[in-house]
Amino acid sequence: MDNTLHILLAEEDAEAERVAELTGYLREELLELDVDDVTTLPGGEVPPGARAVDVTQIGALLVTLGSSATALSQVMTVIRSWMGRRHDTHQSMRLQMGDDVLELSEATDDQVAEAFKIFVQRHSPAGADQ
Repeated sequence: MDNTLHILLAEEDAEAERVAELTGYLREELLELDVDDVTTLPGGEVPPGARAVDVTQIGALLVTLGSSATALSQVMTVIRSWMGRRHDTHQSMRLQMGDDVLELSEATDDQVAEAFKIFVQRHSPAGADQ
């Protein structure tokens, strides 16, 4: 089971400073969870296979989940809450664990909730509480 989650954040027409600030806020929230680490990737480093996007518009985090069976679920709850507070912007997000990628852009709250639920189920050990 892959133990790391790559998070790429992009906001339409955002300046690099704003994206860095927003990424920092999300990082602070994620560090409050039962995860091993949340690292800001330098320069909005784009993982292989990601669509080409202006790197000044990307914030990137690497979350090391640790051994907690509920860490991924907690992380996804925080990300969903964080996204929900930014309805006034056109943002997109790309989440990747191993070869599994979830990309969200212009999704409704219900669509985000369902996509996150499925993503967590695919990466949760059998029998773990979700």
